[in-house]
Amino acid sequence: MHRMKVQSFQFLKTHYNLKTIHSSSSKLFSQHTHQLDNVTSMASHLESRSVIRFRGPDTIKFLQGLLTNDVKRFTESVGDKKSYLSTPNVSTVSTPPLYTALLTPQGRFLYDLFLYRPSQPDEKLDRTGSGPGPGSDHNEFDLFADVDSTLLDELLDCFKKYRLRSKVEIENLATEFSCWQRFGGNISSSTKSTEEPEASSVGYGASVDGTGMSASQGNNLGWQWYKDPRLETLGFRGIFPSNTTPPLVEADKETSEQNYLQWRLEKGIAEGSAEIPKGEAVPLEYNLTGLNAISFDKGCYVGQEFIARTHHRGVIRKRLLPLKFVNESGKEMEQKVAPGSEVVQTSSDKKVGTVTTALGCRGLGLLRLEEAFKGSGLLSIRGQEDVKIEAIRPDWWPAEWFPEHQQHSVAA
Repeated sequence: MHRMKVQSFQFLKTHYNLKTIHSSSSKLFSQHTHQLDNVTSMASHLESRSVIRFRGPDTIKFLQGLLTNDVKRFTESVGDKKSYLSTPNVSTVSTPPLYTALLTPQGRFLYDLFLYRPSQPDEKLDRTGSGPGPGSDHNEFDLFADVDSTLLDELLDCFKKYRLRSKVEIENLATEFSCWQRFGGNISSSTKSTEEPEASSVGYGASVDGTGMSASQGNNLGWQWYKDPRLETLGFRGIFPSNTTPPLVEADKETSEQNYLQWRLEKGIAEGSAEIPKGEAVPLEYNLTGLNAISFDKGCYVGQEFIARTHHRGVIRKRLLPLKFVNESGKEMEQKVAPGSEVVQTSSDKKVGTVTTALGCRGLGLLRLEEAFKGSGLLSIRGQEDVKIEAIRPDWWPAEWFPEHQQHSVAA
């Protein structure tokens, strides 16, 4: 399939550095990025992410003792029902991906991972379509991981140091596979957890063309789109062979990764070690609990003691928030703010927090909640008093995260 970018978003697809992206040209970008909720679904090849593979009989045990989420879920015998039509291409069951993180022993963030369990041969028909596929080799249990490209070698070395005598191989598949995201205003949130809504409507009229449905959901390896394991509003995510165009990515649907970045910034969601500072970030302040990255029911893992203590204390005074940069009259200001800029109370110059990521007139910032939501125009950038900060209340946050609820809980 011939690949081209969405015409409404004419940007070069580059492997950007999020620490300096604020300094790139944004004139064309600013015309559209604050209206992404109103456009059709788009797809971005995430060049900032790479694929690795964990393979071996100790894969689950190895990762369960390291990562923040419950990796044992991948060993469950029954996944979500995905299709009543068994084909050599479509698995009858499917296990949704898992979002998780590796921490330091002190409980600070190191790397985030999206884990995928590939379809097993015996969960599909054989290539002739006449019977079940061959049985799975449990000694070759595989999990694929979508990880930060900029720290790929460092991440691989880190996991290999933890491996010791565990029977698990850790492989770099960055050239064989690519990471993709589908997002946009018309992606339905009412479909099954593993099924792309457009895939279920392939065919003519009211009927469903099974062959078309199979083709739209994957290729002969069974790769498919999954709902983003963090939030439904983020759309769909998947890993696909690098030599193919993923299903449902048409010529007019592919767009720059910067548009996906903007989609996340507007919702207050950081991704990767450039946006979640490696070795410094407290996972709960970066909202990883609300993004389904942490299990409080599993056993011990690296950094677990600090996470459990912070969680059970019940009060998080700083959190990562979506920000908008405006002037005195409320007009959006482009390219005026750099990551690392201090956010202060305009009247007292008291520090409230720090901008962590910036792109155009949008960004993310780690702010004290008590001051962040006091009112419009009360926050600004230190040394740039003409730039005002609007802290936005994410609609996916639970009520107990907001300062008024925390104050009530402390008083009680």
